[in-house]
Amino acid sequence: MSTHSKIIAQELSVAEKQVAATIALLDEGATVPFISRYRKEVTGSLDEVQVAAIRDRFQQLRELDKRREAILKALAALDKLTPELEAQINAAATITLIEDLYLPYKPKRKTRASEARKRGLEPLALQILEQGAISPENEAKQYLNEELGVNSVADALAGARDIIAELVNEDVTARSSMRTYFKQHAVFKSVLVKGKEEAGVKYKDYFDWSEPFKNAPSHRVLAMRRGEHEGFLKLDTAPPEDGALQLLEDQFITRKGEAASQV
Repeated sequence: MSTHSKIIAQELSVAEKQVAATIALLDEGATVPFISRYRKEVTGSLDEVQVAAIRDRFQQLRELDKRREAILKALAALDKLTPELEAQINAAATITLIEDLYLPYKPKRKTRASEARKRGLEPLALQILEQGAISPENEAKQYLNEELGVNSVADALAGARDIIAELVNEDVTARSSMRTYFKQHAVFKSVLVKGKEEAGVKYKDYFDWSEPFKNAPSHRVLAMRRGEHEGFLKLDTAPPEDGALQLLEDQFITRKGEAASQV
């Protein structure tokens, strides 16, 4: 409670004791209007907007704590909870970061990477990802195994690349940088569903529309979402692919060579 009160007080620029008093009233079942109107002497005259902000942020922090506890228990049950990972999860300030930290250990459905691991290709993937002075093709020959379905060098390298792709996807830093890039550079596009010109005429402004997603007003996004739901529009939101790939290359391509060409 005291930690939450301190966090909220800093974020909202109010006294910690005001936050603690407000949370206590909320826990007793008092409503936001009641607290702001009739408990000013307790909260230090916080207005309705401030009380609502405290309520909303406190609820977020409680949900964060619940998810943190659940993930720590899940990792412990999987025998994957190292002191370092536990410290990272305890320090995480958002559910998104907690989920990213959990993702590499989260039980998964069958994927191409998991199948490649079953075929014994993870050591090859890790060796390639290190990008040392090796020939991936020569290294891959050591993993040929007809019983496991690794029938050629191409099979071995394809499986290794599948594992590398999953490792990149699950990397906390990469996921964070991709989210930031998406927020800054994603383009929101709307096009007409073929043959729907007349039936969807009320959405004619969006038959061929694109703009930076960060600049799109909510009312326009909602209008296009309705058009999509009604079957008149196709929507897509994505950043420029070359910029996203460059970010990943900057992080994961550490040196030139044959191995780097496989990453």
